[in-house]
Amino acid sequence: MQWSMVGWSHHRTPVEVREQLAFSNQQIGDALQKLTKQFPNLEAVLLSTCNRVELYCAAASADQLPTPNFLGQFLSEYRGVDYSEVESQVTALSGEDTIRHLFTVAASLDSMVLGEAQILSQVKAAYETACEGDFASTQMHQAFQRATMVAKRVSNETEIHKRRVSIPSVAVSEIASEFFESFEDKRILLIGAGEMGTETLRYLIDHGANRVCVVNRSLERAEQLSRELGATAAAWEELYRHLVESDLVVSTTGASQPIVTLEDFRAARAQKAPRAVLILDLAVPRDFEPRVSELSDVYLFTVDDLQEVCDRNIQARRDEWPKAKRIVEEEMRRFLDESAHRGSGATIKQLREQAERIKSEELNRLLGKLEARGLKQEVERELEMSFDRLVNKLLHPPLKSLRENANSSQHANLLEALRRLFQLRD
Repeated sequence: MQWSMVGWSHHRTPVEVREQLAFSNQQIGDALQKLTKQFPNLEAVLLSTCNRVELYCAAASADQLPTPNFLGQFLSEYRGVDYSEVESQVTALSGEDTIRHLFTVAASLDSMVLGEAQILSQVKAAYETACEGDFASTQMHQAFQRATMVAKRVSNETEIHKRRVSIPSVAVSEIASEFFESFEDKRILLIGAGEMGTETLRYLIDHGANRVCVVNRSLERAEQLSRELGATAAAWEELYRHLVESDLVVSTTGASQPIVTLEDFRAARAQKAPRAVLILDLAVPRDFEPRVSELSDVYLFTVDDLQEVCDRNIQARRDEWPKAKRIVEEEMRRFLDESAHRGSGATIKQLREQAERIKSEELNRLLGKLEARGLKQEVERELEMSFDRLVNKLLHPPLKSLRENANSSQHANLLEALRRLFQLRD
């Protein structure tokens, strides 16, 4: 089986170019249909994310596989991009390098953020789109299903996916979770309804939080986010009331100055019985005046505190990379061995059947002549065994060569030579 991959990724291609080359779901189906119409024996899967556009192809023989240059031009021209302007940034792989890359991508070892979880679902979605359009068949089924298994092995057998590396995920999963055994009975205030606030709210809800109030300068935006994710919303003017009633406060605004000062916070707390509170100030510039941490029952963490944890976790993920890479190599070798075995199985069966047919014809002809001369039964059995040994010894060298070269680039050539030498027909 012949494999190839052509594409552009964050490694060599800037984001403004990747945006031009990106495919929508509808465009993916249309592009694959056009490609496979030109190459009817081709299997193809097109993966398009914010960080990569990659076309994976498989064919039974090299002459059925488009050249990398053709595929690169096809993709760029479909998206209206001059290929000469992006040719120097293209990545083109073939053979086992294609399988290695697919497994590496699926296991999130090639991602901009090592170990990010989203890529596997994107790989699966690309494969499913190809299946729906009948652009993927047996070979792609086996390769992409194995890629999913590789990703699961990496997830289960290494620590790469177990270390949080984004500020919101660290804030909730590693800082807040150490303070609270459970979020279910905690009053939580989220200040700010932007991108970071939204991500943080998702993590909180995933961890069981069900009493979250969102305060934002735009009440409409706070209400919209609350409806989407199952929280409540409050006007900006109610900030301090919710602030003193909360067990956990997460602040993510884009204000240029602190929105909470020590004096105002102390004054608000003086009106109610004070309660211990964990404050995660994820804003840059900071939303809380640093002196707020002087209060004995206030635990204030800033984005710098969390960044240290993120950096440690990123390094921990990198330390696990060699172990994950060994899994990829192991599974790639196993996949190629199995593919080679499947690819040669039909030919080997055909060769043995042909040899068995010729042996039987010649043996029967000989036995027919000898029986007229009173051939003894034990001699007949001896002749049958001799013919069997002869066939096995004749077939042993070519079949041994196929087995020994199952992983090499020569396997396909040997298989084709065997079919030609013994005149095997499909």
